[in-house]
Amino acid sequence: LQLRDDGGNIHLLRKLPEATYREVTSQVDWATYNGNVSGNRYTEMTQIDKSNVRRLAPLWSFPLSNALIENTPLVVEGVMYVTAANEVWALDAGTGRELWHYRQPRTAGVSGMAATGANRGVAVQNGKVFLQTDHAHMIALDQADGALLWDTEMADWRQEYAGISAPLIVDNVVIGGVAAAARGFIAGYDADTGAEVWRRWTVPMAGEAGSETWIGDAISEGAGTTWATGTYDPELDILYWGTGNPRPAYDGSRRLGDNLYTDSVLALNPHTGDLYWYFQFTPHDTHDWDAHEPLVLVDTLWRGEPRKLLLQANRNGFFYVLDRTNGEFLLAKPFLKNLNWASGVGDDGRPILKELPVIATGENFVCPSYQGGANWFSTSFNPATGLYYFQALERCGLFSTVNGGSSRQVPGEEGFQKYVIAMNIQTGEPAFEIAQGPAPATASAGLLTTASGLLIFGENSGSFIAADAATGEVLWQYQANVTWKASPMTYMFDGKQYIGVATGTSITAFGIVE
Repeated sequence: LQLRDDGGNIHLLRKLPEATYREVTSQVDWATYNGNVSGNRYTEMTQIDKSNVRRLAPLWSFPLSNALIENTPLVVEGVMYVTAANEVWALDAGTGRELWHYRQPRTAGVSGMAATGANRGVAVQNGKVFLQTDHAHMIALDQADGALLWDTEMADWRQEYAGISAPLIVDNVVIGGVAAAARGFIAGYDADTGAEVWRRWTVPMAGEAGSETWIGDAISEGAGTTWATGTYDPELDILYWGTGNPRPAYDGSRRLGDNLYTDSVLALNPHTGDLYWYFQFTPHDTHDWDAHEPLVLVDTLWRGEPRKLLLQANRNGFFYVLDRTNGEFLLAKPFLKNLNWASGVGDDGRPILKELPVIATGENFVCPSYQGGANWFSTSFNPATGLYYFQALERCGLFSTVNGGSSRQVPGEEGFQKYVIAMNIQTGEPAFEIAQGPAPATASAGLLTTASGLLIFGENSGSFIAADAATGEVLWQYQANVTWKASPMTYMFDGKQYIGVATGTSITAFGIVE
């Protein structure tokens, strides 16, 4: 047990047995990126419920930077840790008061999402806070004061590598992937020293197993990014990580074949990086449909029998159920109303391709667009309802292979529509949908469900919403007037439940107003 005095100093009063500590912190903390290493943003906290959610209001807000914030806060022992690119703040989780701040300069010349200042968060364990920097370093900070403890280069940023995702910790190994225009990889680092323990490449070198699925010269260009945080099953001791699309993104003529291990989930040994199994959602992808959507691990009945499942609403527009012990394909159903690239998924787990419409300009009209039917923001399975909740985007696009590959949105009247879908995982059919209001741009808003029966999410037109998780009835909304770029979380502080979320350029904590 710890006590923090008015000066922000921590005093150790009594150390609880490890099993007791885990039980207590699981009820009050949000100690990992998704609240649980299973990837499921479902909480047993029930103080905020359907009877009082109408009194939910912002209690404090802390401004971070001038860039839109994408991180999910962590709360560990009453301290909240939030990030922007190359920055970490430690805040009093009850008031938002700053306790310490770490910052290093942004790296000029980094590419992709890192150049926008994107950072998804940290990992915390054993007195250390772990962060990926924009130039693809993994660093460790002292949890008490933010002092730099070690700094390890994951890859040379000049080769178009970058870091944006929240690390995942398994035992004493800190695991992270990379945003890259180069060959993707996942790596594990010793939490005490920063030394690399293992590295798993996501695209084989010529001559290695899997290279036969790359026919042409594009295998050397790099692909299979790993920028979304993975998930972990402690009982099976298996790490699950999604991979990105092949390159060139839209022109497959120089990379015939399935292009392993892109657009896949990899099941790995978290201590060595050895591959147990893989499942490829979109073989030979030519539409930028990566597999970075959340990989949610659920222990539940499947068709009447207990089973260990992996759920994903994939960017290609299909909802998937796999047996996560061995990668066995169990179910895939389209969740979009407009999906024209495949007629379904066969018993072998491979999509059944359709001939794509070609418009007068020679471009293919494809649904979904390159943004996908789903994307990286959080999803949730609620064991009480048996439903899996995720944000879906109805939008089609035009694709061409001019100048090595390009794509653009369908202009004008096509537009887009976003929904929250509550999916029956047994059938792949929606139990209900919540249509979202019009907005000039598509938001990146995740969601959260609770044991008290709430579904909480950022709505595309800028509202923060709580709905009935069983029916979809909207119970409360707060117009934040932001284009959401982050996912919500929840925690307890001094006996009071809060909901935290990045609102534009700030972190805001909501709670019940008496």
